[in-house]
Formats: sequence, structure tokens, C-alpha cells
Amino acid sequence: MIVIPNVGPSSPARIRRQWVKRMQWGVLFGLMVLIYGSHAPLITLTKVDGQVPFNPSSCVLMIELAKLLISLATLILTGGTSALSAPPSLFLVAPYAVPAILYAVNNNLVVLMQAYMDPSSYQVLSNLKIASTALLYSFCLGKRLRPAQWLALGLLMCAGMFHTYSSLDLGDAERVEAKEGPRLHITAWGLFLVLVYCFVSGLAAVYTERVLKSQRLPLSLQNLYLYAFGVAINGFSSFAAVGSEKSFLEGYSGVVWAIIAGQAANGLFMSVVLKHGSGITRLFVISCSMLVNALLSWVILGLQLTPLFLLPVSMIGLAAYLYYR
Repeated sequence: MIVIPNVGPSSPARIRRQWVKRMQWGVLFGLMVLIYGSHAPLITLTKVDGQVPFNPSSCVLMIELAKLLISLATLILTGGTSALSAPPSLFLVAPYAVPAILYAVNNNLVVLMQAYMDPSSYQVLSNLKIASTALLYSFCLGKRLRPAQWLALGLLMCAGMFHTYSSLDLGDAERVEAKEGPRLHITAWGLFLVLVYCFVSGLAAVYTERVLKSQRLPLSLQNLYLYAFGVAINGFSSFAAVGSEKSFLEGYSGVVWAIIAGQAANGLFMSVVLKHGSGITRLFVISCSMLVNALLSWVILGLQLTPLFLLPVSMIGLAAYLYYR
């Protein structure tokens, strides 16, 4: 008699593999949320007399360089160096330049928008990139979302807006005026720029996911192409502005190097998500990181949390339930 092992859909081995995979994704998601959420508090810890002591453009370049070197090391350790024995074709490599250009455009838009709106308005309106990413994800990748999933993404966007609103000091207008602090304002040009920013942000994420999934190449090799363009573009931007800013490594401290290491790791983790998962997961990572950011700011920097903080927490939890159920 031939005995056939239990390899059906409910076999113990299959269930074990599913749980291991879920745990791996859970650990990856948790690490990304923690790194994203700690970014702003860490930058605040580096400030001297209210100013960032290092060159931001050099920091971005170092992050891209770290991702490039880690990708190269991973490719060597996994035995994929044979792919580098001959120069790759331009047709194969050229698509990886587009995300680098789009992210460079977005970085410059963030700076440009500050002249046409206050930082708080930018934080609120930038949550529109959730809607733009979802629309582009559905249109460009042909992913059809259920009505409950659209509702979940709407809740996610509103949660970001409520979280930003809960951190604004809108109470005593006379006291705000006495401090002569920045007032809430936005111009028509600023509104146009923020809409462009949200569209470019969503397009960059969706296009990167499409490129990573459409080519049957090792992820480490794809990252090598992607970050080579990132280093080239950010390097040109950094050295073009060297005359008017701080020297390249001026003001670097242990916290700055921790920021570089964390952001480099997060970029590589995001490549895994876009290659093997979904770009929508990126939106949940960013939304959950806002909560981690607030908690770390409370613990490390002593900032006060308002009762409204519980509202975005509940909305993000409900959004996750509706989208992934």
C-alpha cells in the first residue's frame, strides 16, 4: 500500500510555513515602523541651538551610498556577481533611473513648498499622497480594491490629518500672536505644489514596485541599479550646493550615523515589501510610524499628547482590519 503524506491545504507543514511567513512579515513591518517613527525625534536630538548641525544633502547621499554598498555586499555573498561580469544593457538599467529622479524632485518640492505654506499645513495636506498612491496603484498596476479597502485607505488618510491636527496649538489666538510664531496659511501656488508632490510621491512608489516585480532579477542586483542612480543624482545635488552649505561631514555625531544606518535599512526593507508584497503596505507603515513618532517624542523629548491622539490610533487600527481582513 502506498501512503501519501498529508500535504493538503491544511497540512501541519503548510500551516507552519504560513505562520513563519506571517511572523517574518510582522517583524519586518515592526522594524520599518520603528525606524520611520524614530526619524524625526532623532533629528531633533541632533539639533544645536535649534539648528541641524550637519549638511542634510550630504546625509541623504550617505544614506544612498550605504544602501548601494549593502546591496553590493549582499550580491557578492549570495553569489550573484556573475551578473556583473558583463556591462548590463541600457534597456535593462534605464528604468531604475526614473525612481531616483522622482524622489529627487520630491525632495526639492518639500523645500520649495515651505515658502508657500506653513509646516503644519504641509503635514496635513501631505496625507493626500495616500489617496494618490491608492489611485495610481489601482490604475497603473491593475489592482482592483474592494469597497472596504477603499474605505480603509480613506480612514488611513483621515487618521493622518487628525493626528497632525491634534498636535497643532489652536487654542489661545492672542498668545500665539504674542509669540509672533508662524500662522497657518497656504497660497494657491502652495496648494498646487502639494498636489504635485502627492502625485509624484505616489507615482514613485507605484513605478518602483512595477519595475521590481516586472524584471526577474535578484533583488540585490535591482537594488544595486536603483541606488547607483540615487547616489549619482544626490551626489550631484550635494556637491553642487557645497559652496553655500556646511562641509560634507561637518556636524556628524553618533546620532547622525544612527539616522543614516536606520534610513538605509528602511530603504532596503521597503524594496523587499515592493518586490514581494504591496505598495499599500508602505502606506500603513508610514501611518503607524506617526504614532511611534508621537510616543517617542513624548518619552524622549517630553512633548505632551492630547486626548485626540487616541482617535488616529483607533482609525488606523480599523483601517488595517478593513483592508487585510
